Amino acid sequence: MSLIFDIKRYSINDGPGIRLTIFFKGCPLSCIWCHNPEGIKSTKEKLYNKEKCLSCRTCVSVCPNTALAMTSEEISTDATLCTECGTCTEACPANTLEISGHEMGTDEIMKAIERESFIFDQSEGGVTFCGGEPLLHRKLLLELLDKCGKRGIHRAVDSSLYATEAIVREVASNCELILADIKLMDPVLHKKYTGESNELILDNIRMLAAEGFAFIPRIPLIEGINADEKNTKATAMFLSSLPGHKKRTVELLPYHDIAIGKHTRLGTIYNPNNIPMARPSDERIDRCVEIFKEKGIVAIVK
Repeated sequence: MSLIFDIKRYSINDGPGIRLTIFFKGCPLSCIWCHNPEGIKSTKEKLYNKEKCLSCRTCVSVCPNTALAMTSEEISTDATLCTECGTCTEACPANTLEISGHEMGTDEIMKAIERESFIFDQSEGGVTFCGGEPLLHRKLLLELLDKCGKRGIHRAVDSSLYATEAIVREVASNCELILADIKLMDPVLHKKYTGESNELILDNIRMLAAEGFAFIPRIPLIEGINADEKNTKATAMFLSSLPGHKKRTVELLPYHDIAIGKHTRLGTIYNPNNIPMARPSDERIDRCVEIFKEKGIVAIVK
């Protein structure tokens, strides 16, 4: 069993064709721009959408631990008493409260995957395991990859690759595609913005290339973080140095601030240090594409 915080149908940006994307909860990185902040912690979390709240106090009355209270403005939760049992979310008539993270096992997840099999067949799609970080859930992930493989379902894994080489190799050997996130080339800046250095990640990418595993580098392109010429040129140089680079493509994912609303519902603060971040201009994006092209790499803006 693992905590799953979302299952997205009809995904078209997580691999070829139309896909079902499974989101595992828990991540070893803490990127300040993360658009799935509810996927970072490996435990259940409660989200509260104040705008939908009816102030009916139903959640307060049913909480078995008296962890909720109605203030003059909103429902407040005493984190020392709340166990994320979900009683309040089930009782809320407006779906104001929800629990992020539900325990699911192989059979339950496979049922969700198999329900989409006709769409996979028609679109040459498949299933993508995402997060959070799916490699933190090695046992369940490998079981799912094995069952999907036996059913002829295309398998992709979207990962930061912040894991041991043995785990990355094992997962790569049991899927058709790795979507490999590359944040920054400078290890000091990488640690500043994600919480960890990038040496392990880059080593794993080198291994994937050397072993001939299919992978697509993906870059969250953020003005103020990594969209500058220095980092883009360093990334292009790194990718062009890998075996098989002449066939390489890279996906550029321009920044968006969808995470702001999610942090509000989590009761946390987005970008608490107010680090300047923005979507790159069209001119900047075009320049990034040109830099990769100069190194023989096709950059696709998603």
